[in-house]
Amino acid sequence: MTEEQLASEFAEHRSVLVGAAYRVVGSVSDAEDVVQEAWLRWAGVDHDEVRDARAYLIRITTRLALNRLREQKARREQYVGPWLPEPLATDDDPEAAVELADSVSMAMLVVLETLSPLERATFVLREVFDLPYDEIADTLGRSETAVRQLAHRAREHVSARQPRHHVDKARHDEVTMRFMQAAGSGDFDQVVALLAPDAVLISDGGGKKKAALRPIHGADKIARWLFAVIAENPGFEVRMGTLNGEIAYIAYDGDSPDTVAFLKTEDGLINELYLIRNPDKLEHIH
Repeated sequence: MTEEQLASEFAEHRSVLVGAAYRVVGSVSDAEDVVQEAWLRWAGVDHDEVRDARAYLIRITTRLALNRLREQKARREQYVGPWLPEPLATDDDPEAAVELADSVSMAMLVVLETLSPLERATFVLREVFDLPYDEIADTLGRSETAVRQLAHRAREHVSARQPRHHVDKARHDEVTMRFMQAAGSGDFDQVVALLAPDAVLISDGGGKKKAALRPIHGADKIARWLFAVIAENPGFEVRMGTLNGEIAYIAYDGDSPDTVAFLKTEDGLINELYLIRNPDKLEHIH
């Protein structure tokens, strides 16, 4: 197989591979680095032994992403405040948007962050890409029995963190739109009314932008914190965008994105808010 043919076949699966790596590491830049490393492995492998190129590439990409995730874990011990996944923009890549639309919502990625690295890799390979247990075991260097146990624990953990009821997308978009309008107009009471009493806000500033060092619980406390940030940044222009396959709100300071907000609803109220303010995580946002 010529180098041109190798590159063409790799490019055919690239969106899938970025999706696999991103689900494991939660970082666009790290996912891109992992896929580049996967290309180097792909270029050097004996292709006569590869029966299914897509499955092979997903497996090697996930293995490399798992290594990168373990490196991340060590770095995150020094991270200032909560760590949230990096928002992913797919507006300019329809193929990637379709590939990544499932299981890359910010809420899902936050849940995946609570899994062990092996549980997370197993969940991605099994639940997202439906690879057989024996291939996952070979990828992770574990027995098939151990992989089945990892998959079971991961499924149970993810299921426990899912909404109790189906969330209607139109209703979700309506509630979040009303919330952002109320916040923008300074309507404190309306903001509180649209938040669940036990709502939680998690903000990631990475020590570079104002963010709460711990999650904020309760509608009133969340509203007061949000209005304090808004008061400090009166020039923000907030626009809607599609990130991670869902509606997100992007606050711009001039031409530069300052904050990306994801809101999760349940029973007609907002119960989780994720704010990413670390500028290093917003470099991919137009």
